[in-house]
Amino acid sequence: MNGIGGTTIDAALAGLSPLPRLAEPIGTPERLARIERAQELMRSNDIAALWLDASTNLNYFTGLSFRPSERLHGAVLLQDGAPLYVSPTFEVEKLKTMLSIEGEIIKWDEHDSPTLVVMESLSAMGISGRLGLDEHTPFFTSEGFRAAAEGLELVEAGAVTSGCRIIKTAQEIALIKRAMDSTLLVHKAAASILRAGITTTEVAAFLHAAHARMGFSRLLFDIVLFGAPTAYPHGVPYPQTLQEGDMVLIDMGGELDGYLSDITRTFVFGSATARQREIWDLEKAAQQAVFDAAQIGAPCSSLDDAARAIIEAGGLGPDYSTPGLPHRAGHGIGLDVHEHPYIVRGNDTRLAAGMCFSNEPMICSYGEFGVRLEDHIYMTAEGAAWFTEPAHSVDDPFGVTV
Repeated sequence: MNGIGGTTIDAALAGLSPLPRLAEPIGTPERLARIERAQELMRSNDIAALWLDASTNLNYFTGLSFRPSERLHGAVLLQDGAPLYVSPTFEVEKLKTMLSIEGEIIKWDEHDSPTLVVMESLSAMGISGRLGLDEHTPFFTSEGFRAAAEGLELVEAGAVTSGCRIIKTAQEIALIKRAMDSTLLVHKAAASILRAGITTTEVAAFLHAAHARMGFSRLLFDIVLFGAPTAYPHGVPYPQTLQEGDMVLIDMGGELDGYLSDITRTFVFGSATARQREIWDLEKAAQQAVFDAAQIGAPCSSLDDAARAIIEAGGLGPDYSTPGLPHRAGHGIGLDVHEHPYIVRGNDTRLAAGMCFSNEPMICSYGEFGVRLEDHIYMTAEGAAWFTEPAHSVDDPFGVTV
């Protein structure tokens, strides 16, 4: 009666289909506007050129997506003009078919030092000053640039990349919302297939199939835990079998139209004990405290503080001690499942309209159980808003009877 159990896997899958789009995927006009914004930040931060590695930063600005490897593949942004693309020579023809934003291609052969080729190309263009490196650049690549640097000082370029990405547009927020709404439907479907004897691996397989039904390009991660292992934030390396009275924790996120979802639900299979109910309610109160603290201009650290104050008032903690909250209260989301802003002690970043982040102050009691309720917040000019409706209660987590 509360949405937990009672349905077969086949029936649950049959009930899923893609939700209508709330916005079109990111196109060339938006990417050109992003490049212009990056160039403004490059000028204000005195960065002459910006290296974009095979990372989500490359995708954010150019639409290109490469699997990272030992071969240098990426792009360089200058303070003005079109991007410069960097590619192995044998991949150039393929790259041309992938470009939505035109630009020169710097090519290198297998026997070359690709970072030296890039540096020589920039030198020939008269580029000097500071070269900003994508914060996801591997060490061997950054060292290659450092060894080849002549007339360019290497700096970390998060002020530009995160400076652009930390504020989401209305289009991005709509894309994230569809992804979140879709994953919440998968959560409801997953709860409906539970039965005594089902394994965590069976549920995980369902999550992959269900997200495919919802139109996701991939499920990035699935954490399915029963009983005592629910106390481990990122799971355990062995499967479990569901029993009556077990706490159930399911955390999952996937990619839909380039943007990510990430939602966690925790509930009891069967009737909750007084202890399970107490901790679940405390977790719910901590999550609400984070939401209430999410005000325009508030430092990110104050949201983490708000969660800990509730948990410590409930007799748990203090600080990162368990039973209690052993990690930060949240993280930003967008093209990466973890990105700025981070909701953590010491982060003085002030909340602003367009920021998007998780609200998940998990309570862990090792050897007993854990409870994590994770939904995401987006900031509007008026304050915080939920991407998805939070869990209702330990007895009716999905609001079936509401």
